[in-house]
Amino acid sequence: MAVKDTKPSKTTRKSAASKASKFSKETYVKWYKDMLLIRKFEEKTGQLYIQQKFGGFCHLYIGQEAIVAGTASACQKGDKHMTAYRDHGHPIALGTDPRVLMAELFGRVDGCSKGKGGSMHFFDKEVNFMGGHGIVGAQIAMGAGVAFAEKYNRTGNVAFVSMGDGAVRQGALHETFNMAMNWKIPAIFIIENNNYAMGTSVERTTNVTDLSKIGASYEMPSRVVNGMSPEAVHEAIEEAADRARRGDGPTLLDIRTYRYKGHSMSDPQKYRTKDEVSEWMEQDPIQHCLKVIQDNKWLTESEIKEIDDWVKNEVKESIEFAENSPYPEGKELYEDVYKTPDYPYIIEY
Repeated sequence: MAVKDTKPSKTTRKSAASKASKFSKETYVKWYKDMLLIRKFEEKTGQLYIQQKFGGFCHLYIGQEAIVAGTASACQKGDKHMTAYRDHGHPIALGTDPRVLMAELFGRVDGCSKGKGGSMHFFDKEVNFMGGHGIVGAQIAMGAGVAFAEKYNRTGNVAFVSMGDGAVRQGALHETFNMAMNWKIPAIFIIENNNYAMGTSVERTTNVTDLSKIGASYEMPSRVVNGMSPEAVHEAIEEAADRARRGDGPTLLDIRTYRYKGHSMSDPQKYRTKDEVSEWMEQDPIQHCLKVIQDNKWLTESEIKEIDDWVKNEVKESIEFAENSPYPEGKELYEDVYKTPDYPYIIEY
């Protein structure tokens, strides 16, 4: 079964819309607001990168917003979250001020990682975002450690561990899954399956294109989820979280989504067609939520415009905040790192 044949069909999308009554007006408005903020933040980030306002690697989350929106609405306040280097959307959905995120992109002291992490290393303890991680697949084992700590301390919290479809090829995943099921840790492993590991399709990396089957040999409950639907994501996350909080262990979710932009800002995207991208964009989760809101007459056009204007202003103020934040001083090179106290070559400023 090829992944390209298993994206949400029109029937699936129609059924997702029919479930609108299960979720409240407040939920849809929040989904719309959060996803729109992520989308506009990312679009502006791409523009600023091209203008060379900041450097380094930069991976945008455009198109995948429903995953973090549905996860955030289904989790509890104390739950922990971590992901790979496509990490801009996660903290926004969890409540981080976009101003400190933009400052981090700009490498400024008011950034969420003091300007030392950049695009791939966002972190916010206040919303329990345990970081974006630049080493492919590293967060899988680390996430299991966080989940073990939650179990050990009997907090009742769950660890959400997100990864790309390319990261599941890391050997550490299998070691982690074996230990996770053996110890019944409260972890939810989320594959943000956007069909491509950089520019390599899932079909070219594995004979088993249904990635939910990876959990089978560990008897880990696993399922495929429509990642273009915040409703479907919310329901899957809620079910998995309930299982974890009961002490029944982890779940693997193969959440099928799509990134509208390249793997990174340097990606020419020659491995896929414009028709393929356009077909996925027809399922845009932001437009879906907006349509549900409009069909139910939950917001007037004026109220919708107020949200749009608020989002634009948030992004605008984020840029101003970042540009007005100072760069770190040289001595910051020696802060927040492990070092031997009596190391003889430390430069004093």
